Amino acid sequence: MKIALINGSPKVKKSNSAIMLGILEPLIRTGHEITTYHLNKKPLTPEQYRELCRMDVLVIAFPLYVDGIPSHLFRMLVALEEYMKAEREGDIYVYALINNGFYEGRQNHIALEIIQNWCSRCGLHFGQGLGQGAGEMMGFLEKVPVGRGPLKNLGHAMQGLAGNIHSRSVDESMLFSPNFPRFAWKFTATHSFWNATAKKNGLKKKDILRRL
Repeated sequence: MKIALINGSPKVKKSNSAIMLGILEPLIRTGHEITTYHLNKKPLTPEQYRELCRMDVLVIAFPLYVDGIPSHLFRMLVALEEYMKAEREGDIYVYALINNGFYEGRQNHIALEIIQNWCSRCGLHFGQGLGQGAGEMMGFLEKVPVGRGPLKNLGHAMQGLAGNIHSRSVDESMLFSPNFPRFAWKFTATHSFWNATAKKNGLKKKDILRRL
């Protein structure tokens, strides 16, 4: 099969979407032709849009933005819809990988519905979606084996998704949180991320808490 991995993160490097695609890619590499598309630098060319119309599978990875999808990804999907209606050659299955900053993975459900509705408009098959909560943890867990510790749920979900991609199957979407206590996540995020980022930018803890 021809499989397109579409990184819909606006980040140029070290995005959680790239991490998720990096976990999935080895699981689906064997026997398939995989092409990766990055939307964070410049818009797709007309030829790249046509390439997507000739794929068997599209995997779209992106971060949650205000309970929806990033605006640059939205523009790409609107443009791709027109190409799909005019140039699609066969059945295409779409799978989604979404991550959000909130602890609860269920926060991704609206963005997932957006992708499902887009598939319906394009005449594509929506296969499955995964929604990972506390996505910003992933950059701190690079040394943790997928399927172990805080990444246990993600590893299980990725194995199932890979199997569905191989067979172009439709399955129930999975929205999940990390295998990590919520209070510990909140404490770690506050001290290792927010306070550290504030200090890096010349701010103090009281500056973060100040109300205007």
